Amino acid sequence: MTFPAPGTAASQLNGPARPEGATRPAPGPAADEGLARRLRALACTAPLHDLDTRKANLAGEYGVYAMAEVALAAIDLVTLHMDFDTGADHEQIVARLLPRVAAQAPHRPAAEHERVARWVLENLINVGSVDRGFRAVYGTFGPEGEYVRRDYDFKLIEEVPGPGGGVYLRTTDEAVNVLVGALDTDVTSAQIAAEVKLEVLISRGRLADAQLAAEQARYRTVQYAETLRRTLDATRRNVRAVDWLRAVPDMITEALDHVAERYRHENAILTNIRKARDEAEDHEHKRRAAELVDIVKDCIRRHTQLQSRLLEAGPLFRAEQDRQAFAPPAGRSGLDLYGQLVAPVLPLPVEQAIRVTDAFFARGTGFRTGTSVRLGDLVGLLFQPPVEREHLGAEMPEPDLIATPDDSRFSEEQLEAATALLDLPADAPRRLSGLLAEARRSDPDLPYLVALMAVHAASPPVGTAYRQGEQQLLFAVDDGTVLDDPEFGGADLIVGKALLDAAGMAADRSEVA
Repeated sequence: MTFPAPGTAASQLNGPARPEGATRPAPGPAADEGLARRLRALACTAPLHDLDTRKANLAGEYGVYAMAEVALAAIDLVTLHMDFDTGADHEQIVARLLPRVAAQAPHRPAAEHERVARWVLENLINVGSVDRGFRAVYGTFGPEGEYVRRDYDFKLIEEVPGPGGGVYLRTTDEAVNVLVGALDTDVTSAQIAAEVKLEVLISRGRLADAQLAAEQARYRTVQYAETLRRTLDATRRNVRAVDWLRAVPDMITEALDHVAERYRHENAILTNIRKARDEAEDHEHKRRAAELVDIVKDCIRRHTQLQSRLLEAGPLFRAEQDRQAFAPPAGRSGLDLYGQLVAPVLPLPVEQAIRVTDAFFARGTGFRTGTSVRLGDLVGLLFQPPVEREHLGAEMPEPDLIATPDDSRFSEEQLEAATALLDLPADAPRRLSGLLAEARRSDPDLPYLVALMAVHAASPPVGTAYRQGEQQLLFAVDDGTVLDDPEFGGADLIVGKALLDAAGMAADRSEVA
């Protein structure tokens, strides 16, 4: 699919022809490389706008659907569901798109919703084209000031083979740039800027904006992993095509430093989010903070996975170098189909050319290839010395361990005081209201811990305590009495200690023994 640049814009940039001998005008903004980047970035959004233009060609009334919105959601889902080695499953993405499509037209049938989801996803893959890519035409100025038209080929979602033989979906750098709204930027600097912005927003309590910044940071992490994955794939195909002397080692060192810094940064952000979640009184703030915790944890998981792949990059290069350098040469030269068959046959008449083509296809194709082994190849494999390998593998670098900060709300002294307060006689249970009043006299924060332990005792783990040989267990029962307390509401639970059957436990343990 091609999105040509308008001719009127080209004529305005190019301007009228200069008379011979006239002074060449100074290059304007179009000579800046930044304009070319913006033109390429604009071209990446053209397939999304084209979806809303072409939906009128579908058989039916589809004007109610916002196709560009569905396309952005599809790019988002594929980006978050693809992993380092595999991509996103096609059917899973369609299933997750259905609720968004159905929300735009809830009165339409489910079959139509599925058709819209599949149509948008197939157009993002560009199934109808030969190479399944998009092409845009834009103009720049050459060194002499002449206007030059250039082709820009790109993809948004591509299909890649998986390790199990299936086909998965992966988003490209252009799709991630369209998704996060940051176009043609450096991955590392964009990741640092996104996380600094995230920390500032969290410290100011703007959790809604912080959630958007956290999602952008996660998209940049995915893009960084994609850069490493493409480098390793290129190495597996041809080790000479990748600069492992300077470029890749520098990139790996920089990436490892980047992961270490981001890991420290994200752990600090996670601590601040948890603090904001625990201290927030608004339910919306608590929900936003809980979602932020999940997003930052996913960022930490992706960074950990990226670090493991970076540590495996060096041994993979050495293994591929040995495999490709000492691979046995081909037994015979390949056939140049164009030079040896097509080019000589095309000028011939049909009655002469058909004799050549019949002979070629009769001998060049068959039902199955032969399975015989050449003696020369077999002898060479038998005499090849074995490859010496390290017994324990490559030496692993010493990890830089960082102590996790203690973000517990209650101290050890408060836990001991609450445990002592709830250590009740087996025959004298008490009301939760009395326990809270007694705890409030000693420490204003202690009632929160007592209430938490009492609510947890409403569903005591009897089976676990029985198997572990506990003699007694804390329990709480609701008899319908309303709790009368200035800070807490709900039921005034009856809290007490229940004695467990020690004889029964001893009998069970003896049977097991």
